[in-house]
Amino acid sequence: MEKILNELPQKAKEAEKENKKFFATLKKKPPKHLDTLMQELHEEEFERIDCLTCANCCKTTGPLFTDKDVERISKHFRMKPQQFIETYLRIDEDKDYVLQSVPCTFLGADNYCSIYDVRPKACREFPHTDRKKFQQISNLTMKNVAICPAAYNIVEEMKKRLGVKNPNNNKANSKSQYPNLK
Repeated sequence: MEKILNELPQKAKEAEKENKKFFATLKKKPPKHLDTLMQELHEEEFERIDCLTCANCCKTTGPLFTDKDVERISKHFRMKPQQFIETYLRIDEDKDYVLQSVPCTFLGADNYCSIYDVRPKACREFPHTDRKKFQQISNLTMKNVAICPAAYNIVEEMKKRLGVKNPNNNKANSKSQYPNLK
């Protein structure tokens, strides 16, 4: 897994120009079946990938915490919301609550999340590849393909299925650049 995660930012950078062009086209004229396709690709990829072998999202980025997240998680810890905020969070430049530091405080050495059942909405939805109106989050997706092998694979497969040639993909017949993540 470490080799994959080391290669991923470079692979994402190599595909960045093509991805920007692809997402610009998607925004202008999304296919009618885009949401269905994204749901299908997301489900296929996550049948192959076990996030517990990776957890790169938890190791390298922090989620936004909504007020509802703060309430739910502080209740889980039997803390007052303000105490939870002071203990674990800070306010970022966009005035959002985020973790004080990464890797995530709640990530265990075994890649399990100690607050999985009450985790923030941003964590539950990551990498956001099954979201409706997917074309509207292209900037977020561009960031996520450099962090998440599953997001990278989903975008590469989406480009193939929608007819975009990918010179960076040497495994043209492979469904996944990183097929053995289970």
